[in-house]
Amino acid sequence: MKPIRVWAPTRDDVRLVLDGTDTPMFRDPDGWWSSDVEPEPGMRYAFRLDGGDPRPDPRSLSQPQGPHAASEVVDLDAHEWHDEGWDGCRLHGAIIYELHIGTFTPEGTLDAAAEHLDHLASLGVTLVELMPVAAFPGRRGWGYDGVAPYAVHEAYGGAAALQRFVDACHQHHLGVCLDVVYNHLGPSGNYLQEFAPYFTDRHHTPWGWAVNLDGGESDEVRRYLRDNAEMWLRDFHLDALRLDAVHAMVDDRATTFLEELAEYADRLSDELDRPVTLIAESDRNDPATVARRGPGGIGGVGLHAQWADDVHHALHVLLTGETQGYYADFADPNAIGKVLATPFFHDGTWSSFRGRTHGRPVPPELPGWRFVASLQTHDQVGNRAGGERLSHLVSPGRLACAAALLLTGPYTPMLFMGEEWGASTPWQYFTDHQEPELATAVSLGRRAEFAEHGWANEVPDPQDARTAQASTLRWEELDRPEHADLLNWYRWLIRLRRAIPDLQNSTLASTRVTRVDGVITVHRGAHTVVVNLSGHDVPLDLPQGEAVLGSRGASERAKKAVVHPDGVVIRGPNGGGHTHLKEHATP
Repeated sequence: MKPIRVWAPTRDDVRLVLDGTDTPMFRDPDGWWSSDVEPEPGMRYAFRLDGGDPRPDPRSLSQPQGPHAASEVVDLDAHEWHDEGWDGCRLHGAIIYELHIGTFTPEGTLDAAAEHLDHLASLGVTLVELMPVAAFPGRRGWGYDGVAPYAVHEAYGGAAALQRFVDACHQHHLGVCLDVVYNHLGPSGNYLQEFAPYFTDRHHTPWGWAVNLDGGESDEVRRYLRDNAEMWLRDFHLDALRLDAVHAMVDDRATTFLEELAEYADRLSDELDRPVTLIAESDRNDPATVARRGPGGIGGVGLHAQWADDVHHALHVLLTGETQGYYADFADPNAIGKVLATPFFHDGTWSSFRGRTHGRPVPPELPGWRFVASLQTHDQVGNRAGGERLSHLVSPGRLACAAALLLTGPYTPMLFMGEEWGASTPWQYFTDHQEPELATAVSLGRRAEFAEHGWANEVPDPQDARTAQASTLRWEELDRPEHADLLNWYRWLIRLRRAIPDLQNSTLASTRVTRVDGVITVHRGAHTVVVNLSGHDVPLDLPQGEAVLGSRGASERAKKAVVHPDGVVIRGPNGGGHTHLKEHATP
């Protein structure tokens, strides 16, 4: 094992506390402190800064007793990998599956999640996206309050369990994406500022001080984040990172950290000889996030993809009729047609929720696969008062319609865990803060957030363990006909997408949408998706040489089809080599 080092440029005395014994450390001119003690795996250590209480390592790989206690020495080279044949996961053509380790299974561990990889592989997804696993106080939480960015949360199984999970995914031909939070740390257990200026009061975010990306000593802060990304991609063999809320990463330098990270990821991809993908969450609606840099490095940020929440919003309003809050703008009858052909509804248009114009048009040369679209995400479900899924809000027929629109579109589709079978469990906001005052503040704040909508009594207490338990998937539902039926539909749609080039075409100009009241017709090359959200039957003629490839809530006679309310038909050229798929379309 390498000797332990720590960056603490503002400190006059740093001591290594190894298995309870203090040992002096030696300062280098660059503000790094080192020790000549060679630790062994399993040893516990911390740092005493200028005689204060021991603090965990900012680069700790393990916090077995939580983020307030000592760190544990971990050897990441100890895992024996079995993915030598894995050549990576390309985002072009991928289908993402977002999951939360703590509620994916009753056990809430990485090892337990790995037992369900056969399900994901048979579903047809290609990239498993894990919500954040960075260590945080307590056992339960979404992960966005992590305070030890290098350590895997102990309740999930720690670093070794994540390596086993990734290894197992690769053996199932599944890539792995990790959600990382570089814009803030949680409110409890954040000791980074005691070591060095990791944060700055020059900028502010919804979570307080901003990460110091552009002030004094920011070179080393950037290195801290870049090294973290490299660790996940190299030492844990991850295929992609999802960068949380990059719009909150305030950075006034000429070359931003995100540009540096994008360039570094591309170099690392060449070195590892497999794709390395960075996916941004951004609410700026700016295609420059994924546009490649031009000559001299001027132009786009150069990340590989970004979430497209406008697609979700327009689909949600279309399916549910909800128009409160930011959904109001998407009540525009033309919204659905726009977002099925270009990812940003707000592309320089007025946003009533923001009270200003918002966004920028997406150039037609940018491919649709660079935009991740969804019907449900942890945010859109979990930030509802009761954590209601789409399956709680619309009919089974509409769920099938929604899946057809998503999985035949030009973007990279993403599913949220349990969506594929219409899970009956909600997915709610839950926490496990250990400080009584913080726990109370979170519980009261959550109720107050929804009080103005009259929903305060519907909000479960985030601190109550039953809230997380209620949000845990029930895998036994797969044996019930109504859930198995929807699952078969999702599986078939994914197979159809892969089999038909028109349906995986990510050229934005490849999609044309018409809407007549509640009937949405999406033209994808020679193939058509017809969704009937009206209250009456809709007859369809089938021209010579065209056939229904699959349907839900529809009937077919001679050369005509009838799409019933909340039904969907996918039709295209007859005899195109896809007739073997048709028999599985309607279970």
